[in-house]
Amino acid sequence: MSIKRRLTLIILSTVILTCFLAFSKGYRESMMQAEQLLDNELKTIAHVLIEQPIHTDAPMLRSDLTQLLFQIWQDNNLLSASESLAELAQKPSLNGFSVENLAGQRMRVFRLTMQTKQVLVAEPLSKRYALSETMILSAMTPLLWSVPLLAILISLFVKQGLSPLTRLSKLLKTRQANDFTAIDWQVNAHEIKPVISRLNDLFKRVESAYLRERFFASDAAHELRTPLSSLKINVHNLRTQGNNSLELDAMAKGIDKLSNIVEQMLILGRTYPEQWQAQFSPISVLEISQQVVAQLYERLDEKQHTISIEGDDYVINGDQFTLATLFSNLLSNAIKYTPSGGNIVIRLNNIHGVLGWQIDDSGSGIDDAHKARIFNRFYRVGGDKHPSGEQGAGLGMAIVEHIVTIYGASISLADSELGGLQVRVEFMQGAGSE
Repeated sequence: MSIKRRLTLIILSTVILTCFLAFSKGYRESMMQAEQLLDNELKTIAHVLIEQPIHTDAPMLRSDLTQLLFQIWQDNNLLSASESLAELAQKPSLNGFSVENLAGQRMRVFRLTMQTKQVLVAEPLSKRYALSETMILSAMTPLLWSVPLLAILISLFVKQGLSPLTRLSKLLKTRQANDFTAIDWQVNAHEIKPVISRLNDLFKRVESAYLRERFFASDAAHELRTPLSSLKINVHNLRTQGNNSLELDAMAKGIDKLSNIVEQMLILGRTYPEQWQAQFSPISVLEISQQVVAQLYERLDEKQHTISIEGDDYVINGDQFTLATLFSNLLSNAIKYTPSGGNIVIRLNNIHGVLGWQIDDSGSGIDDAHKARIFNRFYRVGGDKHPSGEQGAGLGMAIVEHIVTIYGASISLADSELGGLQVRVEFMQGAGSE
């Protein structure tokens, strides 16, 4: 729920609740005053009736006053009464107000005695209840009609009050991920000023860290390329001169490992979405997969792995270098950690528009505790003491995650039915299969 809607509901609810409480108190006060007024009216009528001279031999019965009933007694003789109270006996001992059942109704009754004369005046309680309902409806109807208008006005005022925050939200939403320029906005709202100031400071610090991270690795890798090339040449020259030894072989392996780290660092420094997405074009995923298998076939053959590609081809918008790097790193890991004579299966599928690239191996797999950390830079399961004895820099899966981000895809790890690890990449591009 948005802040605007939440504030509108809170303010509107508070206003309605306050109005209701005020109305309840006002209603109680009004009812008490109405009770007093109506009681005073009964008392006045009783005094008027008792002062009237009435001389008759037979009681005078009235049937035209249905909402006001009365009796007039003198010397225990009924002089006049409402028709519905003609049979009601005199109660000379009772005076003042009471609530009684008369003529089949609950009545508010007032009795007045003066010398030998007694008057009873009664009014139905239903009349008073009807008056109460009329008062409630009269008070509540304008309030009910005003609620929609009040909601609209509150919503407009809240919208106006939150407009600086809304504008700031739109500015941040439209910014590119690598746009660290300061927000150029002279705002008058005192609550927003420190927010913009802090954001600009944060952008400046993040940009500095971003540039340091982006260029340090690639600059360091470029600087290392030249001495590594010289070392490779020197090792090659020593070998051509017949200087073969275990130390020289170890040096060559170390140089190869360091060269691989340098290349991985260069790739990691170049895998930024904005750099590649502009170059996307339709590419066959099966064709890229076959090329990667061909490039790594020597390593597959060395460990006598059985590899197969299953499923139907499909085309996505992508870049050949990034896709080849993605599939190559995943296949390279499968080769590394699958024992000799093992199986590797690559599956391509299109399930309800989700384009999947999946690789399964029959290696030892990865514990769940390590799966969450496998995409961290320089992290390797077991470090350099992995049971497979394979060497690595711990950058391959970090590069995979970066490339997956470029494509807006997702990657998941699971236990494979072959006994090892299953890695699945899903491209959410809606491209059809061929």
